[in-house]
Amino acid sequence: MLLPENISPSNSLYYNGSLVLQALKKTGEVGMLDLFAETRNLRDIQMPIFVLSLDWLFLADLVSFNDHGNIVPCF
Repeated sequence: MLLPENISPSNSLYYNGSLVLQALKKTGEVGMLDLFAETRNLRDIQMPIFVLSLDWLFLADLVSFNDHGNIVPCF
């Protein structure tokens, strides 16, 4: 699913991670459920795919938690 060969790129974590980053860029600092709702405004994404995409962004050091427990971009 990370680098799909035989599925649509729209089902990849790269693509869905980009949607999460786009939603995070729009909101700046946000809680996880609010970020999920904002991402769903961009595409009808399911919660498991959203969480996997968010995990991917944490592993790539593109997002982190601040002292208030909100998700913030690292760039």
